Amino acid sequence: MQASIGGRPVVSPVLTASGCSSFGQELDPFFDLASIGAVVTKSVQLRPRSGRATPRMAETPSGMINSIGLQGPGIEGLLADELPWLAARGAQAFVSIAGSRTEDFAELAERLRGAPGVLGLEVNISCPNVESRGEVFACNPDASAEVLAAVRAAADPAHPVYAKLTPDVTDIVSVARACADAGANGLSMINTLLGLVIDTDTMRPVLGGVTGGLSGPAVRPVALRCVWQVHQALPNVPILGMGGIRTGLDALQFVLAGAGAVSVGTAVFNDPSAPARIHAELAEALGERGFGRLADAIGYAHRAPEESSGRHGR
Repeated sequence: MQASIGGRPVVSPVLTASGCSSFGQELDPFFDLASIGAVVTKSVQLRPRSGRATPRMAETPSGMINSIGLQGPGIEGLLADELPWLAARGAQAFVSIAGSRTEDFAELAERLRGAPGVLGLEVNISCPNVESRGEVFACNPDASAEVLAAVRAAADPAHPVYAKLTPDVTDIVSVARACADAGANGLSMINTLLGLVIDTDTMRPVLGGVTGGLSGPAVRPVALRCVWQVHQALPNVPILGMGGIRTGLDALQFVLAGAGAVSVGTAVFNDPSAPARIHAELAEALGERGFGRLADAIGYAHRAPEESSGRHGR
């Protein structure tokens, strides 16, 4: 399956999702990391971060909720250890960056210029697991545009820059449009939804951080709605779709809604080989429906009802 991220070709339209696969080491025993489109790293910040208070994760009826809080090694650790490790395996890294100020994002993009094995940048302007919801740039179109413009100006011109958006807004299309107008080469949708779980024995919130990000199959219809709405409004803007993808047919739904590639996140906790398996299942599903190319299926669900005739030869 030929695919691309912001115009750069990748061997597969299936990537990992930020946060769930760390920097790829945990998945390495289960499949060849070079066989997927890229490893989307945990969000990295300028300095190492210990994250939020424990407990940080809990199961929910259709997924999980977490409040990790952007724990990570910082940009120095990423450049010294994680990126060289991925490059040595022939894997590409789609580096997720996060910051508290616009200047933080721009400095991170600058530091990643020329780094080995970097496919592009995913700008995490929508993490729900920070101390202050005021840091969620993606809740405001102007703030989102300011960050994306700064990153695009500072980043290596060869690195596609994707904005990661939150569904926790009234109008995601307005935020998506602001990011694209500011220079984003693509959009990652969606980040987790802000949620809460209460332990009925202790009668207290389960997570040490009280609230957390809900992921897994429960959020898939929300993610698909976001991809659909943004593709309909901005059909030429590449979309990396994510949210509860467990199978090739789940991934196909995102492609039909308008995504040109997908990220697999929570599913790896149950099946660490999920990205490679979903690649194979998606290829089979496209072939069974008569699609000779992935590109022909992107946004196919948006066609008029009268064009529907069951199976479709392409």
